[in-house]
Amino acid sequence: MDALVHAHIMQDDHSFSVFETILQKHSKTVEALLGCILSANTRNGEIIRPARLLAAVRHGVFNGGKRLRPFLVMESTMLFDARGKSAVAVAAALECVHCYSLIHDDLPAMDDDDLRRGKPTVHKAFDEATAILAGDALLTLAFDILADEANGLPAETRALLVLSLARASGIGGMVGGQALDIVAEQRKSDEREIILLQVMKTGALLRFACEAGAVVANASMEDRKRLAEFGRAIGLAFQLADDLLDVTEGTAILGKTAGKDITAGKATLVAIHGVDWIRHQLDGLIAQANEILQPYGQKADILRQAALFVSRRKN
Repeated sequence: MDALVHAHIMQDDHSFSVFETILQKHSKTVEALLGCILSANTRNGEIIRPARLLAAVRHGVFNGGKRLRPFLVMESTMLFDARGKSAVAVAAALECVHCYSLIHDDLPAMDDDDLRRGKPTVHKAFDEATAILAGDALLTLAFDILADEANGLPAETRALLVLSLARASGIGGMVGGQALDIVAEQRKSDEREIILLQVMKTGALLRFACEAGAVVANASMEDRKRLAEFGRAIGLAFQLADDLLDVTEGTAILGKTAGKDITAGKATLVAIHGVDWIRHQLDGLIAQANEILQPYGQKADILRQAALFVSRRKN
């Protein structure tokens, strides 16, 4: 049944519903693995898992996220007719990094948010110090999962994924993008600076997600580069859609505080160019994403729907 769905998905209302079903299916698969990994049971080399810290970690992970990044890892792997526990493990590792980043982003010293996906943020549900430690634990766990031979990948592939995720999430990637975002609250950024921080803060992990699937599947370097470019396109689309939602939707829909960029006086592409320009750019990025996937034919239809989902999401 899955093969039939993947072969015939089209860009209409029915197929978009099918896409969301597949998104939820992958989400449950990754959550099942994360549930096992984030149990009270210690792993080899650990001593104990403090109950309050573990509860804070689980609060930050199991709070209703769509698991888009894990989905992209798994679907990019399946594009090359590969699947199995290795892709799920890499997807789970990436989700740990993403959840850690959200926990830290919400801290008073950063975005100072009380809500995440409609629920209290970790520092509100617990305390600030515990939230910091929960983020630290998740970041460390991500590389634990990637390095562990239990994920079924060859040692060389595991090392490549560890390196790639470190580069995508570190000082020259997501963390660096967050640093640039903090600077953007203190002075007006120009368009080039805004795009740069978006490529780093949001785009780096989405690009990793897509390329990682090709790495897990042992695809060619050309395929890896193509999937990375696809990830770059939808990464830009994701952030543009996020900025658009910040000015067009309310807190109840977003599940987090709306209008924060405006309140902070931060320069965004929406503020510079307006809503219509952003929507036009989103259309262009989706067209670009579709063109990148052209060599894969119908096998890439699920990924095409993912690009459409990124640009049209409501929260």
